[in-house]
Amino acid sequence: MVIVALQCTPHIAIDEAELEESFVRASGPGGQNVNKLSTAVQLRFDVRRSASLPDAVAVRLMRLAGRRLTGDGVLVITAQRFRTQERNRADARERLAAMVAEAAVPPTPRRATRPTLASKKRRLEEKTRRGAVKRLRGSGSEE
Repeated sequence: MVIVALQCTPHIAIDEAELEESFVRASGPGGQNVNKLSTAVQLRFDVRRSASLPDAVAVRLMRLAGRRLTGDGVLVITAQRFRTQERNRADARERLAAMVAEAAVPPTPRRATRPTLASKKRRLEEKTRRGAVKRLRGSGSEE
């Protein structure tokens, strides 16, 4: 039995059964075939119900997807860059794999740092300078 999967990272592979492809007519240039052939690909991947993705990766992927994510948690990628169906299929799969690979990298936690003594002094000197400029603005003799 051969299990076909979309390899995203060395540890994450999406099962082929979780991907749903539909072919639609592409907009834009295409010559004589533009109104006859359905070359654009809509790749659908249910992020919320996917068994292939760890929970943390799924959450980051949903945040990363933005407008491409439906209300049901389905990621929709439309590929119509190329004139052939096969190249658009490959393009959509590559884009999905790239998004999953980007979501698989955990964000580096921010380390709280304290301002240096020099930066504190610079800040206070700038505040003093600005205050002096503002004081000089208002001091006019009333006659």
